[in-house]
Amino acid sequence: MIAFTLARLAELTGGRLTGISAEQAALTVIDGPVVTDSRDCAPGGLYVARIGEHADGHDFIPQALEAGALAALTSRPVDGVACIVVDDVQDAFAALARGVVDAAPQLTVVAITGSSGKTSTKDLLGQVLAVAGETVAPHGSYNSEVGVPLTVTRVTESTRFLVAEMGARGVGHIAYLTRIAPPDVSIVLNVGTAHLGEFGSREAIALAKGEIVEALASTGTAVLNHDDPAVSAMASRTRGSVVTVSAAGDPAATVRAEEVELDAASRPRFVITDGSSRWPVALSLHGVHHVGNALSVFAAARACDLDPQVIADALGSAASVSRWRMEVTDRDDDVTVVNDAYNANPDSMRAALDALARMGEGRRTIAVLGTMLELGADSDSEHARVGRYALDRGVDLLVCVGAGGPALAADAAQDAPRCAVLDDADAAYDLLMSEIRSGDVVLFKSSRDAGLRHLGDRIAGLPPGTFASERSAREGGDTTCSPS
Repeated sequence: MIAFTLARLAELTGGRLTGISAEQAALTVIDGPVVTDSRDCAPGGLYVARIGEHADGHDFIPQALEAGALAALTSRPVDGVACIVVDDVQDAFAALARGVVDAAPQLTVVAITGSSGKTSTKDLLGQVLAVAGETVAPHGSYNSEVGVPLTVTRVTESTRFLVAEMGARGVGHIAYLTRIAPPDVSIVLNVGTAHLGEFGSREAIALAKGEIVEALASTGTAVLNHDDPAVSAMASRTRGSVVTVSAAGDPAATVRAEEVELDAASRPRFVITDGSSRWPVALSLHGVHHVGNALSVFAAARACDLDPQVIADALGSAASVSRWRMEVTDRDDDVTVVNDAYNANPDSMRAALDALARMGEGRRTIAVLGTMLELGADSDSEHARVGRYALDRGVDLLVCVGAGGPALAADAAQDAPRCAVLDDADAAYDLLMSEIRSGDVVLFKSSRDAGLRHLGDRIAGLPPGTFASERSAREGGDTTCSPS
């Protein structure tokens, strides 16, 4: 983090210092990580003691100090501990993060939202911008009122670009996040049905997502998905310049894809064009849906003054970063496991099934699908449509797991031999161990809390903690806070 004295942090957060004298606070420099999880503390850092549903971060202050934290941001004094005591820890954390942004005038902030694809897109963008300068991008899906400040406070004096993923579970949530990290460039990927149960309508989702372009100054740039009418309509809601992208190749878009092809592993090859120049791109990511993500990254990086050919080259060399997003493992027995079970909604389910169909050409395919959460009153019908879509795409075996299993199988009665409904992941594991044979392609797709990502790891043969710890995939720290 940009170095601040403890006294200055108290000013930024509106807090009062306890457990330390004013003179000592003016000499104590916080230049280590700002964290909400005591296990992430390091020398010179600040521990943010949040109070969650199941735990009180104040209880973990001794562990934080032992790991090297110099002080804590708290809602009450703690004996023998240097504390910045505030009325509301979350509001203070947000104010601290905004102070970091304000102290970095060289920083360009690129904010991303969408009903699906945010995490994959921020991973792509982070890798592309890094070729031009020091870049901070979120870990995992750090996209909420906790995750955004955690990301922002990693900015240093030499950071040139900050990528901020912004999620929402209601109107006003993204506006709150943009006050923490005011964007110079805003990307809106799509407006789908994720969190429909909380928003109530797709129109409300569009209203919330559009807050990210409303936050732009007149000097900013909005990158909008031309192929999604709810997104392209946001052009009227911003003071900034508007750049549109079209994966469908619509010539009315500012930037579009042409000559889209998929290799046998469903990796897209295409040409990006702005109507006057052309830049071939070959992605290492799996699924045609990444074409639109890559176009948004291309447009955003151009708005950050990167050379177009440099951007295209960087897109081609970018790899998957976050766990459980179209994560492909080829086992020694020629079984391919596709683990895309960190998040799910009807649109992302269909995208994953399309990728499975391409990857499974000439091979047997198995789709292991679980519950999609937060779909509201349409949940059963949306699950049924996804199950039917899987079978229509030629899946050889549809395994429906957990609470959403019966709904996923509701329209599959005529295909009963191709469909199994199981109570939980353990039952699915037993079935798969008896069913999978050499050459199969097996997809795992569900919302995170359905747990199929761990089942996918078991089938892939990956030990716990592979690639990234479970802790890096959550942002609640010592308290409970699910990503948006």
